[in-house]
Parts: sequence; structure tokens; C-alpha cells
Amino acid sequence: MQKIFKIIIPIIFFFIITVFFLGLNKDINYNTEIQIGKKIPKINLKYFNGEKFYKEDDIKKNNYTLINFWASWCAPCRVEHPFLIQLSREKNLKLVGVNFKDKKKQAETFLNNYGNPYDFLTKDKKGKQSVIFGVYGIPESILINKNLIIIKKFVGPLTFEDFATIVEIIN
Repeated sequence: MQKIFKIIIPIIFFFIITVFFLGLNKDINYNTEIQIGKKIPKINLKYFNGEKFYKEDDIKKNNYTLINFWASWCAPCRVEHPFLIQLSREKNLKLVGVNFKDKKKQAETFLNNYGNPYDFLTKDKKGKQSVIFGVYGIPESILINKNLIIIKKFVGPLTFEDFATIVEIIN
């Protein structure tokens, strides 16, 4: 019995130390750079008002598409909203809004109060579709070309610099 303890205790200790050091060396920062240049995952976003779905073929019809994940309860979403309104005027870009874990009535009130910049409005009531895009918080936006390639991802509210970058890319 003592021999078993003498063997098991060092193995357990070695295992704990190994897990500890592996955990210390793991990159915990959210990095979206690996998504840029890759094809988007399968899209299956339910339209905000209706039973139809927004899919990959819908994106292929546009030169550029900006998918924006937002919610009425999200304060930073209000900060970026004026930039989305400006982007909605760009001829070479379509905006897809994904209402994230929100109540329909509150989302409608938000868009009525601040304006609706979206060419297509979809919803992700439980947040399951957003995870496929690597979205873990909102607001986040993904710029995609008609070949379904992710050109750029914006984590957090869009800024003036982000707005200028998007305009430069699409023109």
C-alpha cells in the first residue's frame, strides 16, 4: 500500500504542475486575427420579422456586407449607431443587423428612436448563431466580401477610425 502511495503521489503532483504550467502559457486574449482571410461559417440567421433565414447566398449578392451584432440593452451599441447610419448610405455595402439576446419590443423601440441602418435585420435570440462567428460580446462587426471571405472584424463599438477603414476598403 505504501509503495502505491509513493508512486501515485508524485504522479498526481507532476500532473498538477503540468496543468498549471500549460495554463500559464495559454493565450487568454480574444484574438480575431485568425478569422481574417477565411471563409465565413455557414450562415443561418432568422429574419427579425418572419420565419425565413438569411444565408450565404444572400451575402454573395453584395459586393461587401457588414454583419453587426447589437442589442437594445447594449450601451456601446448606442455609441456606434451613428457610424452605422452613415455606413448605410454607402452604395457598395449592405448592413446586416443581428439582434443579440434581446426582446423584440425593445429592439423595435431602439430602431425607432435611433434609426434603422440595416438592409437586413435578423435575430439571434439565444446567442447560438453568434458563437459560430466567434462573437462573445457585443457590439461586434464583421466585414465580408461577396466571396464570403472575412476581410476585417471589429470587436467593440465602431469608431471613426473603423468607419474610415470600412469606407476605404469598400471603395
